Amino acid sequence: MPYFNSSDGLRLHYTDEGEGLPILCLAGLTRSTADFDYMAPHLPPCRLIRLDYRGRGRSNWDANWQNYALPIEIGDVLALLDHLSLDAVAILGTSRGGLNAMGLAATAPERMLGTALNDVGPELAPQGLATIMTYLGRRPASRTHNEAAAAFAHVMTGFHNVPAERWMQEAMIHFHKVDDGLNITYDPDLRRAVEAAGHAPDLWPFFDALAGKPLCLIRGANSELLRMDTVQKMRERRPDMIFANVPDRGHIPFLDEPDALAALHQWIKAMS
Repeated sequence: MPYFNSSDGLRLHYTDEGEGLPILCLAGLTRSTADFDYMAPHLPPCRLIRLDYRGRGRSNWDANWQNYALPIEIGDVLALLDHLSLDAVAILGTSRGGLNAMGLAATAPERMLGTALNDVGPELAPQGLATIMTYLGRRPASRTHNEAAAAFAHVMTGFHNVPAERWMQEAMIHFHKVDDGLNITYDPDLRRAVEAAGHAPDLWPFFDALAGKPLCLIRGANSELLRMDTVQKMRERRPDMIFANVPDRGHIPFLDEPDALAALHQWIKAMS
């Protein structure tokens, strides 16, 4: 498995597969490279790169939880691009990954070919943020993957028509088995970092920094985090933005839904 070192010496995991347009996939807050497993087989030929942020997946945890911050993560992304000798990439950002993409656009626009945002925008609904805080940094009550899969089907209220097999896959991705049950796959101190960050700054200037390059937005039609009034503002600013409102999905779409894939294919074509 490939790794590189961050500027402060952490060993960070990534994957790099395929040839063609380089697309860097940035996962959600607590998530890993596996965020994009469902989507990957359905993309046109491209070079698909995925990163485990510090403290997540197979990457080292940071002894200083205050480094679980967007500016640090953006620096890690730039370090990965330098490690791979890539001048610029397209970025597909899921939730937290989309915030990192907007931050990159504002600070290093020359390193970006285009951006796809998965259920995230420059305004985050308080209800969605509150939902995230109910589980962030906490072990699941479920003691087995079967129990966790059943719990997902019950608590993920914005999701409908999801096969039981998918919830089992989600349970296997997000929790690993330990002697006394299941545990999360990331540093629980991530919760302290999010709590310390407080309210987000005005992110509209960061969204506006995406100007001039292909932009795609995928939203779960039942999302608690990204409201439709925010989407409308985004579309007013970027009438050319490719948009898919994925039915039967909350936060976040799996990205292998037909509407999501159609939008991603259109976005990739715009950069090819």
